[in-house]
Amino acid sequence: MFLRVSSGLRANNVFQMKGQTLFTWVFTILASLVLLFIIAPLAGMFLDSSFSELRTTASDPEVQRSVWYTLAIAFFATLFFAIGAVPLAWIMARRDFPLKKVVQGIIDLPVVLPHTAAGIALLGFISREGLLGGVAQKAGIILVNNGAGIALAMAFVSVPFLINAARDGFAAVPERIEKAALTLGATQSRIFFTVSMPMAWRSIVSGFIMMFARGMSEFGAVVIIAYHPMIAPVLIYERFNAYGINYARPASIIFILVALVFFVFFRTLATERRMIFRREDETAD
Repeated sequence: MFLRVSSGLRANNVFQMKGQTLFTWVFTILASLVLLFIIAPLAGMFLDSSFSELRTTASDPEVQRSVWYTLAIAFFATLFFAIGAVPLAWIMARRDFPLKKVVQGIIDLPVVLPHTAAGIALLGFISREGLLGGVAQKAGIILVNNGAGIALAMAFVSVPFLINAARDGFAAVPERIEKAALTLGATQSRIFFTVSMPMAWRSIVSGFIMMFARGMSEFGAVVIIAYHPMIAPVLIYERFNAYGINYARPASIIFILVALVFFVFFRTLATERRMIFRREDETAD
């Protein structure tokens, strides 16, 4: 009897191990297909371009100017809108108020809008006949066909990424820690800057990076607001439209490589910042 039970258990264990192995293999194959789908087009683009083409394109003043201009506008747009996006994220994480779900829907709206439609909506707002554009024009500021309009277009489609990431970071901060600081006499502003933000810093930086990356890659909304000065995605489109894929491909690769360097830089900076906070916490303990 004991032998039959023992052999039955062994058979059941073998069956479970085979099932787990099959499950792992199926998921590995599916995951590999998705990774291949992402990697193959990029690898093909690199393989189809020669080093001489890349060197010539990288030394092209028009390409250099367009790439650096794109990065600068995207960075300053992200930095400027973070001033309001982070407080909004904290409010969404820590406060309950009427129509909160409606506000969250409004925050997410630019993500689901077709980007050309977003550009049309924004153009109606910042043009001379628009609400913001009319006020800006009276102050001598033009928001169309210049860097300011491009920054607004980038921010419009990308700021939800920063808000949502920062909101999740603030929501993950234990409220008991903030309440403990409050009972010890700390002001709300001091709690925010010394407790909430440091603990949510990783999510805030991740949102900052996502907003920056999404903004610098925007085409549909930007091209409605300003074809010139030309950002990198518009330049790539113009070269493709005028001369075909062989002329547009090297510029695309240069933009991808430069953007990747900045992406890695910001990720590394965020990691070092997180390690500093961790060491400070260990010292305090």
